[in-house]
Amino acid sequence: MCRSIKKLRRPDEPATDEEVHAAALQYVRKISGYRAPSRANEQSFNDAVTEIAMASRQLLATLRTGARV
Repeated sequence: MCRSIKKLRRPDEPATDEEVHAAALQYVRKISGYRAPSRANEQSFNDAVTEIAMASRQLLATLRTGARV
C-alpha cells in the first residue's frame, strides 16, 4: 500500500475530516492508477473517495469506542 498515507488512529487526537478525505483520495488514486480521472470516470472516482472516507470514519470510530456508527 501507499507508504505516504499517514496513520489516522492516534491516541492524542482524532483524525480530521480533511485527513480522512486525503487518505481516501490517495487510496483511490493508487488503486485506480489515476491521479485525476477523465470526465467520463470522474463521478465513479469521487463516489469511491466518498465511500472510502465514510468507511474509514466508521472504522476509526468503532476502534475508539467499540460501538457501531
